[in-house]
Order: sequence, then structure tokens, then C-alpha cells
Amino acid sequence: MKISTVEKNGITPEVVEMVCSLVGRIPWPERRQAMADVTNRLLDGKPRVAEDVFGWGRATVEMGINELRTGIVCLNDISKRHKPRTEDKYPQMIKDIHEIMVPQSHADPHLRTTLAYTNMTAAAVRDALLKKGWPEEQVPAVRTLSEILLRQGYRLRSVAKTKVQKKTNGQTRFSKMSMR
Repeated sequence: MKISTVEKNGITPEVVEMVCSLVGRIPWPERRQAMADVTNRLLDGKPRVAEDVFGWGRATVEMGINELRTGIVCLNDISKRHKPRTEDKYPQMIKDIHEIMVPQSHADPHLRTTLAYTNMTAAAVRDALLKKGWPEEQVPAVRTLSEILLRQGYRLRSVAKTKVQKKTNGQTRFSKMSMR
């Protein structure tokens, strides 16, 4: 029967937890080289075993091993990997959304927050943008549009209607609901 690298080298779950914790505190690209060093010393330089034991990506570990072997550090610009927000890609769309939402929005009655409450849904805003001439490919989905509206300070809630006052014997009385 074949003995695994972990059993052969006597690596316990406590060691795995400690190594993952320590390596997680190291910034990139030094973290990649630390992963490679741990893999070389504890796992006989096997990136696939490191993937199984520590949960690290084997491509990352392989790159770290190559960096240690050659002495050349690969540069990664992780900040460029994210997808830009719709607001950043189409600033005119935000202006059009404000033009659509301002007539439909109401301030908080007690002025406690800066949020503008509206009874207009994100789907209705999407339809209004399409009617305004925005192409289907550029208008975001309803879920994305609702997140954009929240980031812009619009709260997608129904607007509370005012309570009707009851008149009894010529006197105006407030209903129990309006007193709260």
C-alpha cells in the first residue's frame, strides 16, 4: 500500500492549520514564495498535494516554486482584475437615472437620513432607461440596477400614505394608527 506524502512526512492537522494561518498573513508576492517554500520542505515539492492539504491553488504554488528556482519574481496587478462598476463605465447613465428618479422620490418625513424613498422599482427604471434610448447591452440587469440605486442613495420602498383623520360630532380625532 502506498503511503501519502502527508503521512510520510508526519504532517498533523495542527501543523496544516498553523501553516495556513501564517502564510495567510504574508502579503503578495512573498506569500506565493512562502507557499512554495512550505511545499518544497514539507510536501517534497508537489503542488497538487499542497492543493489538497492546504487548499492553495497549484498554479500559484508552481509559480512560487519557479520563482524560488530562478530568482525572478513575477509581477501581478491584482487591482486590474475587477470588473469596473457601471457608474464608472457610463457616467451619463447615472445622470439619466437621477432624471428619472427625482420626480418619483420622497425624502424621509423626519429627515433623519439622506435616503430618498421611492415606489419606483428597478425594473421600471430599467424600462425607462431603454425608452430613453440606451442600448439593451449597456443597460444593467434589474438586480444590478437595484444595487446602483442603493449606492446612489435611493431606497426602494413604498411611500407611506398619510393617515386619514376621522371626524366625529364635528371634532377631528386622530385614528390610533396615526398616533404611533
